[in-house]
Amino acid sequence: MLVRRNVISLAPALLAVVLLTAGCAGQDDTKSAPGKPSSPTPHGYVEGAAEAAEQQSRLLLADRGTGATRVLDLITGKVRETARRAGLTGLTTDGRFGYFQGADATHVLDSGAWTVDHGDHVHYYRAKIKDVGEFPVGTGSGIRSDTGVTVVTDADGKAGVHSRADLEKGTIGTPVELPGAYAGAVMPYAEHLTALRRDGKGPAKIDVLDRKGKRVASPEATCEAPRGDAVTRRGLVIGCADGALLVHEDDGDFTAERIPYGEDVPAKERATEFRHRAGSTTLTAPAGKDAVWVLDVTKRAWTRVETGPVVAANTAGEGSPLVVLETDGALHAYDIAGGKETAVTKPLLKDAPKAATGGQTAPVIEIDRSRAYVNDPAGKRVYEIDYNDDLRVARTFDLDVRPSLMVETGR
Repeated sequence: MLVRRNVISLAPALLAVVLLTAGCAGQDDTKSAPGKPSSPTPHGYVEGAAEAAEQQSRLLLADRGTGATRVLDLITGKVRETARRAGLTGLTTDGRFGYFQGADATHVLDSGAWTVDHGDHVHYYRAKIKDVGEFPVGTGSGIRSDTGVTVVTDADGKAGVHSRADLEKGTIGTPVELPGAYAGAVMPYAEHLTALRRDGKGPAKIDVLDRKGKRVASPEATCEAPRGDAVTRRGLVIGCADGALLVHEDDGDFTAERIPYGEDVPAKERATEFRHRAGSTTLTAPAGKDAVWVLDVTKRAWTRVETGPVVAANTAGEGSPLVVLETDGALHAYDIAGGKETAVTKPLLKDAPKAATGGQTAPVIEIDRSRAYVNDPAGKRVYEIDYNDDLRVARTFDLDVRPSLMVETGR
């Protein structure tokens, strides 16, 4: 079903770095003093980091049972042991920092891998892995970031805005506390903050705030039962009972556009948690037990792909297949437009049926421009999948812990 709304050898490596750096010439706002040469520092450079010619992907892994954590460097294949975190309940990332969530606190780890995107070109960096500190929020909190700030929203809807520069320097810093409480995580977007406000028992309304919490806009839109959000190149997507809201900024003006399913969808089949490739405008979410929603933000279109029983799903977008881990333990690839299954692996996860009921700690599919990664807690391994080659298993990483939580950084 498609519902549409009418209204992406050493010498070459060194050369690539030189070209990337040259592509930023003149983009730095800092002017050189008369008579002095321009600074050779690459635009977006962070002290202590090394620039690379390709994305420096790393996987952050955690064993909920023991609290053991690891960082798997996907460039070198090496695994580094990091500090044990007892009582882990979840793990998220913003592409660089990992947020290890516990009952009462969230530990922040700098993965030492990130990308600086200038639109027409990008820079890739790698640095040392380091502990940053803890946010005083635990289960039920939400953490959202952009290049300038990281916003921490607790389970009661209170939010604090942390300077990204502080985290990059290895400190938590002192946050700017936002007034009031919000219905869900406060989300940085377009150098502002987007928040959901609920007056009484009605649907949530959209507020756009400045970085200190002052309301600067309120697009005329409401969201019933908001759950799930994602920032894309086309705007900020928020999941609602009847589909999604797309919050978009254009020359300082903020609008909210509804992208409805087009029909009544039962609560248990709604899209409530989006997954996608960083930078993509194609989002995925389970549609109940036996299907997956795919939202093409550019076309403002939902597609429901009928699959087998779903454990996890993701796609790289832009013509790539929908990759689904099903309860048979195998990965399945589907053509999104036609819904036809195009490839399937042998069973990779033996306890996939049990994992399907694991909620936030169920296996996940992390995906980038060339590979997908699937964590196998029971097998103590991670699979690297070439989704463009009939789901070929490119590499298998054996571990000494059960990777029940996994995120990818460097994006």
